[in-house]
Amino acid sequence: MILRVQVGSGVHGTSIAGQDDRDEMGICLEPSAYVTGLARVPSGIRGEAAPVQFEQYQRHTVWDQPGGLANRSGAGDLDVVVYSARKWASLALAGNPTVLLVLFVPDEEVVHRDEVGAELVDNAHRFVSKLAAERFIGYLRSQRAAMTGEVGAHTNRPELVAIHGYDTKYAMHALRLGVQGVELLTTGRITLPVPEPDLSRLRAVRRGEVELAEVVAAVEEAEARLVELSTSSAVPDQPDRAWVDAWLHRTHVAYWARTES
Repeated sequence: MILRVQVGSGVHGTSIAGQDDRDEMGICLEPSAYVTGLARVPSGIRGEAAPVQFEQYQRHTVWDQPGGLANRSGAGDLDVVVYSARKWASLALAGNPTVLLVLFVPDEEVVHRDEVGAELVDNAHRFVSKLAAERFIGYLRSQRAAMTGEVGAHTNRPELVAIHGYDTKYAMHALRLGVQGVELLTTGRITLPVPEPDLSRLRAVRRGEVELAEVVAAVEEAEARLVELSTSSAVPDQPDRAWVDAWLHRTHVAYWARTES
């Protein structure tokens, strides 16, 4: 393990006391046999499926309760995903908003970070590109579709729709993605937790205190700004793949020399 942090509503500052689970994400280096050889890991919840090449590990404490995989995480539950460094890097280079978040988590929300993880964090700017703009736009649009109940969209929080007329959590995430995407593309950073006055607005949306029409207008405004930035000459066309590839190579080699010699 080189990095493990909190990535859910708690780190954004948008959590509501007594309602949220805890989401964590980690990055690990693989033993040489799983990179250069044919070694595989068990798959399936209990390892009953055919072995697969390792990409990620997931742990959801709610799955331990009666009902298993059908259970939804709630207050007090822990959801953890740990990516191989190679898998995480491929997602981050493609601009995935969820995995990019680990590069900007404040120290107090870091569960573990060694020198290799710290070097990765220090080079967060190398992952910023127009590809990230496209991914933020895509994620924002999917959250908005779920928020408004568009054809093909799905919400697993009907209780929010029943109370507020729309899924306020999807609404909050759609607006958050707009705010954070614009900041990333203009500054190369994402501030966590979300700074004011955006944080208060996001929390108000999540509590259902903002009319749907107003939320939709705010999301559309953020989307328009992201679309504008996606063609800006100030945003690199591509991330720094050469640096990332070199980092992956030397960190794995150093890890193997240290642990397998």
